Amino acid sequence: MSTSQAIQHRIDGATTASTPGGCADEAAQFEEMGLSAAWSFEASHDPFLPLAVAAERTESIELGTAIAVAFARNPMTCAVTSWDLHRMSGGRFILGLGTQIRPHITKRYSEPWSRPAERMREYIEAVRAIWHTFETGERLNHRGEFYTHTLMTPFFNPGPIGKEPPAIYVAGVGPRMVDVIGAAADGFFVHPFHTAQFMTDVTLPALAGGAESAGRDVGDVTVACLTIVAMGENDEQIDKARRSAAGQLAFYGSTPAYAGALDHHGYEDLQPRLNTLSKQGNWREMSELIDDDLLDLIVVSGTPSQVGAQIAERNSFADRTTMMFYGPTPSPEAIAEAVAATAA
Repeated sequence: MSTSQAIQHRIDGATTASTPGGCADEAAQFEEMGLSAAWSFEASHDPFLPLAVAAERTESIELGTAIAVAFARNPMTCAVTSWDLHRMSGGRFILGLGTQIRPHITKRYSEPWSRPAERMREYIEAVRAIWHTFETGERLNHRGEFYTHTLMTPFFNPGPIGKEPPAIYVAGVGPRMVDVIGAAADGFFVHPFHTAQFMTDVTLPALAGGAESAGRDVGDVTVACLTIVAMGENDEQIDKARRSAAGQLAFYGSTPAYAGALDHHGYEDLQPRLNTLSKQGNWREMSELIDDDLLDLIVVSGTPSQVGAQIAERNSFADRTTMMFYGPTPSPEAIAEAVAATAA
């Protein structure tokens, strides 16, 4: 974390509405609450379209994808869409990218999969090369192992914006991807399935190693922590939110790629058990395997003021936090109280 970033821990919001207009309304509400950014997600809807609407309904809040699936798009299409959003928002757009996993890329998107860390590094380089041509008019000449972009005629060049290009954040879990993020990206999305100790013991050293290998200061890489929050106004609401969060942890924990954090805390046998139950569709029993100790390692829970205080302490390794709420949807007043408590 750089000195300038350490001055204030930024709190962001995750849009959850099912329509672009709904996400834009949430972004406007986040801006009124004083949140720093509004993030969209790629799941059952396009992640870019809601931000186009939000750009028209907001004035100061940052708008970004957390994440857009990089390998579902080529760098040119991603660069063009991002450039338009950066222009529409007056320079407030952040391009957040992730790889997804092989079955989704090959079977859902019908796109190639190979060496994801190396491909992501080149993807970042290609997008930046395209943006440089847009801004300067200089010849496009990116030639890589995975992507080649050498043609840009004036008719297809959207032209300069007159601002710094969008920051590029990348999500990563494994050490190779985290190393690439440290070497090449502007920001690092921390997956929600993490613990503070695993971050400081394993992940952040990998990030620093990647930065050092590229001659960079790791403090120049913004650490954006996606954090699962179970918040309520009373014990009943908090308990309901914690049960909902346990279900999400069980889902994440069934995936082999996320076993590192479990193994680090002595839960070596849990991931295989969860994986077996997931294949049986036994979701209830999966949730019951998430004990309170494990839940408290990963999830922040309590009243709004308690949540804010816990985030300030727990996420001290990060520059910004996105609260991902499970259970009853908190009121704007409750969210504002939690945000205020992070700075208390």
